Amino acid sequence: MKPYLYIKKILDFIFALILLLLVAPIMLVAAMAIKLDSPGPVLFKQKRPGKNGKIFTVMKFRTMRIETEKDGRPLSDMERMTRVGSFLRKTSIDELPQLFNILRGEMSFIGPRPLLVQYLDYYTPEQMRRHEVTPGISGWAQVNGRNAISWEEKFKLDVWYVDNISFWLDAKIFLLTVWNVLIRKGINSSENDTMPFFSDVAKSNAYKHIMKTR
Repeated sequence: MKPYLYIKKILDFIFALILLLLVAPIMLVAAMAIKLDSPGPVLFKQKRPGKNGKIFTVMKFRTMRIETEKDGRPLSDMERMTRVGSFLRKTSIDELPQLFNILRGEMSFIGPRPLLVQYLDYYTPEQMRRHEVTPGISGWAQVNGRNAISWEEKFKLDVWYVDNISFWLDAKIFLLTVWNVLIRKGINSSENDTMPFFSDVAKSNAYKHIMKTR
């Protein structure tokens, strides 16, 4: 293991504790706004794979309505997005509860984003390497396109980060993250929806490959 990874873990804990104290009022206001805007829990909790594929529960502020259907038809992510949720996403305030994940050692400030557990079945061995480091709130893929780039591009950037992790790279990603938040870059993959499920993309690509080889 690179010596920097030990230092990184200590720095993550210290800065997460300090930041949590500083943003506590913002988190309180966000929690109140969520409750007033729509029924449902304040936090969105979901199982995600962390370092070495170990499963943990990631926490975010809820940005969508809990209803998934209307008049018998399924609602898209953008249709379920609340007014408060849209603002929280654009400002990345929805990510603040993950400071608790950092304090517990499950996440880092910088690293590949923790994705859905079901995606594990669709990764190639090379893509699986993104789990060799602790997942982060922001990462190399996020500052190079976030939801506006393809899954294949994301995973290449994640693996590149794993091979080149350093203090200076993390510092660069942090500064670019702040800039991207300020200009609200790459929040959604399109005007009408959030990022498509990787499992759906993987199945589609596998089907296309089968059809080409028939």
